[in-house]
Amino acid sequence: MEATRAIDYKQLKLSSTDFEQNGFIPPKFTCDGSNISPSLTIEDIPAETKCFALIVDDPDAPKRDWVHWLVWNIPVTHYIKQNEVHGIQGVNDFQRPSYSGPCPPSGTHRYFFKIYALDSLLDLSANATKSQLEKVMSEHIIGFGELIGLYKKIK
Repeated sequence: MEATRAIDYKQLKLSSTDFEQNGFIPPKFTCDGSNISPSLTIEDIPAETKCFALIVDDPDAPKRDWVHWLVWNIPVTHYIKQNEVHGIQGVNDFQRPSYSGPCPPSGTHRYFFKIYALDSLLDLSANATKSQLEKVMSEHIIGFGELIGLYKKIK
């Protein structure tokens, strides 16, 4: 994506009733628990938004950013409930087209929940990867917000 385009984005507010910004994600939403997606609340949505895309990844993974969830063509909404998907899911780095919660091999990792407001639905195969999603949506991003959660695996 073009870095200069970021200045054109409207700021979305992304939050969760399940954990706070830079707070610890409860085990329920991780590999140590039920491994279900947390609830998300989206505010300050631009009027021209046609859909959302969501990327959840871990930049602290040993070799590279580790993708936990990809969803696009999410209908415009202010609330995504726990363990619900409305949109098309791509393939994460666990090779699954679903949410796969935090499961760091060691230490505390950061998990970035990134929401993108898009001005168009995306024509993208359901087996798409993060890089393919980013390429296709790059010209359609009109808003962006992120929520960061922390997790350390239970021993």
